[in-house]
Amino acid sequence: MRTAIYPGTFDPITNGHLDLIERATVLFDQLYVAIADNLEKEPLFSNAERVEMVKGCVKNKKNIKVISFTGLLADLSKKLKAVAIIRGLRAVSDFEYEFQMALMNRKLYANAETVFLMPSARYTFLSSTLIKDIARFGGDISKFVPKMVERKLKEKFRV
Repeated sequence: MRTAIYPGTFDPITNGHLDLIERATVLFDQLYVAIADNLEKEPLFSNAERVEMVKGCVKNKKNIKVISFTGLLADLSKKLKAVAIIRGLRAVSDFEYEFQMALMNRKLYANAETVFLMPSARYTFLSSTLIKDIARFGGDISKFVPKMVERKLKEKFRV
């Protein structure tokens, strides 16, 4: 079985993330959406809330498992016997950081290759940060996130 991991903070999950998830499920037998507790970021949603949202968005997909993790992605990859780490590239500006991470992950666990996927053109501008900013000020985010996520953002910001 060919297993891949799609790691991220998913704070919150967007239609761009879901686009990559959908395409990764075609390439791999099993996909773990691994929600990171990133100590460098202060997420709006708790880890449990993010797991709940992602699970709600992928509940009809049989070959997806949603997990949370702390620590090194390379260690998780080894534990799950992953053959690939999925990363999204929206713009050239993403590449330098992602390339560096891919090389480090390869040094730490050579059995998982980083696979870069570009989102569909309609999602290249999306980021969780932008979505939160729009939602914070009562803007329309309905085209950018699933209904459940839109509802959760409105609850958080009381808009």
